[in-house]
Amino acid sequence: KNDPPPLFQRLSVLDISRNTLTSAKLGSEQQLQNLWSLVLSANKIKVLKKDDLSFLSNTFLKQLDLSLNPLNQFEPGCLHGVGTLGELIMDNSSLSANLTERLCLELSGTEIKSLSLSNNRLSKILNITFRGLQETNLTTLILSQNGLSEIENGSFTWLHNLTHLILEDNRIAHVKTGTFFGLSNLRYLSLKKSLRAKLGSKYEKAHIDDLSFQWLNLLEHLNMEENIFSAITTNTFIGLKSLMDLSLCHSSSDLKVITNATFSSLAMSPLAFLNLSSTGISKLESGAFNWFKVLKKLYIGFNEISQTLSGYEFKGLDHIEEIYLSNNKRLTLTSFSFHYVPTLTILMLGKTQVANLNINPSPFQPLQNLRILDLSNNNLAKINDDLFSALKNLEILKMQHNNLARLWKHVNPGGPVLFLRGLQNLQVLRLDFNGFDEIPVNGFKGLSQLMDLNLGSNDLNVLPKGVFSDLTSLRTLELQKNLITFIDEEVFHPVFVNLAALYMGFNPFDCTCESISWFVSWLNVTNTSIPGLEFQYICNTPQKFYNTSVMLFDTSPCAPFIILFKISTSFILIFLFAVVFIQFQGWRIEFYWNIAVNRVLGYKEIDRLEVQYQYDAYIIHAEKDIGWVNRNIVPLEENDQTTFHFCLEERDFEAGACKLEAIVNGIRRSKKIVFVVTRKLLEDPWCKRSRFKVHHAVQQAIEQSHDSIILVFLEDIPDYKLNHALCLRRGMFKSRCILSWPAQRERVNAFHQKFKVALGSSNREH
Repeated sequence: KNDPPPLFQRLSVLDISRNTLTSAKLGSEQQLQNLWSLVLSANKIKVLKKDDLSFLSNTFLKQLDLSLNPLNQFEPGCLHGVGTLGELIMDNSSLSANLTERLCLELSGTEIKSLSLSNNRLSKILNITFRGLQETNLTTLILSQNGLSEIENGSFTWLHNLTHLILEDNRIAHVKTGTFFGLSNLRYLSLKKSLRAKLGSKYEKAHIDDLSFQWLNLLEHLNMEENIFSAITTNTFIGLKSLMDLSLCHSSSDLKVITNATFSSLAMSPLAFLNLSSTGISKLESGAFNWFKVLKKLYIGFNEISQTLSGYEFKGLDHIEEIYLSNNKRLTLTSFSFHYVPTLTILMLGKTQVANLNINPSPFQPLQNLRILDLSNNNLAKINDDLFSALKNLEILKMQHNNLARLWKHVNPGGPVLFLRGLQNLQVLRLDFNGFDEIPVNGFKGLSQLMDLNLGSNDLNVLPKGVFSDLTSLRTLELQKNLITFIDEEVFHPVFVNLAALYMGFNPFDCTCESISWFVSWLNVTNTSIPGLEFQYICNTPQKFYNTSVMLFDTSPCAPFIILFKISTSFILIFLFAVVFIQFQGWRIEFYWNIAVNRVLGYKEIDRLEVQYQYDAYIIHAEKDIGWVNRNIVPLEENDQTTFHFCLEERDFEAGACKLEAIVNGIRRSKKIVFVVTRKLLEDPWCKRSRFKVHHAVQQAIEQSHDSIILVFLEDIPDYKLNHALCLRRGMFKSRCILSWPAQRERVNAFHQKFKVALGSSNREH
């Protein structure tokens, strides 16, 4: 009833809505100089009088809200009392066409920039409705939810400065050639849910005349979502030379097949974003988007597309960055499906029934700039390990809700398919709902940049040690709803160190010292976020802990058990190692043990300085190798530079003497024992006799040194065959005492030289 107190003079926002005020007059004197928003909505103001707002004559009011008032009269000059008025909101005021025209006349000459007339009774706009706004600089006009059915030609010709026009949620039956005439500066036009003719309780198709948008040369954004209108023609969008954003999402316009001509009317538009989601498209023909040379985003998801993508459908999209194809009927990919769009950074193919990607070369090979790939909900079962190998820059891969379990099984033909190889920059990986019950140890190899891994809702139980060893950057791990009972420290500790969040609830935990003691201890000290820890981490076994929280498990009795477990495990491992070592290397132990015993018991080397040998070497060979011995060994006895004397059974044994005694004496009187090793020697029917010789030769080697036996191989004899036939192994002797007969004639002299060196070496070990 009186002027507001001085304290109010600093107000910037004053909201006195819903107070049953009958007048907008709040005082008779100038006041509220700092006010920029005055809300008078939902009162009982019927008449806006000339001097009601005079108290704001010195105020720069950015917003005046008079919505939800039963206004039926505007006195002349009623809006000129405000110093400067920027935005007027008259929503839900039941303004008729005549009252709206009167309001616009009252705004003439003001500084109004924005006018909102939503949810009034403007069922029809005449070409004189907004003439009062001609003398304003109005830039934004909102006419949503008016049940608007008709707009006369030239209705907006008065709004030469308008940049934003909102006509959402109306029922315009006919967009005429002159509907938007005069809007030469319009930048944003929203026709969302407004192009539809209402006949009774049903909506019919609205009609858009050709060249209806020709006046909108500066229009950049056109929203035509959720409409029902006639087919798009080759002249529908003519004139939109500045259009950058067009959305037809959820519209019905007979867009069953996108041909090369469908959007030809946008050939001159610098379109960067085209949204055709949920428009009933069933097929894309070759060159369907050939007009959009600078298009960056193409959304064609939630349609009925069922076809094989040859690649020509996207030809011409030279600067495309994002294609959304998810939620279509069925897409079949080929190696060339994305051949013409190498600039792609985001590709969404979720829920498109892409069931088989076992293709070479991969359809993703050209997409080396790809950062996000969605292949979820496709029942994928067949892929190869080269599918993603070219995607070096991929950061997000979504493969949830597929059927990939077989690929990581060890029984899979050819072994596990390591389809994640090559993704060294991957940061987010979703593999939940795939039925995995195995993960190969190298499944995540090379994913050092991975930060978020989701393996939830699978059938995982035991994970191999080292499976997470490469995930050094992991911050979020999701393993909820699996079959994990045992939390192995060696498996999980490396990845738990840097975790920021862990989701591991709803697993059938085995609450025993062996299975969960380390995990409970870690939970008690970690700073990692673990949602649902109290109610989702529940013991399943044993019976006494059934259905209790793992946090109630007492780890104090587990310390002795853990020590005993580690000792027993170490003992078993050592025992197994010893058994395996003895099995394959026991002969070495036995041989060197015999040497050591003979040394301890007092056997000494017998060198030429102490004993005068009668022969330089005793030659052991197969009867069928006598020819080789006579050609290559015996001639060394007649050499002018170095003379050797060999003991040959067939030549040097006394006739009639005991053969076994002669062999023993011959070996004793020889400095070296030479075995001429061939398959004939190993297969000799007198092999038992050769073993008798071997026994005495080895005994002499034990008593003297490794150098006393020389093996000359005329053929490549495997060590196991040598051991089986003669109980000899190469590892029992020094390398200079093992010679091989050369295959090349020119190397025979070198062989003889090595043989002489071996014969002349001392038996004394150094």
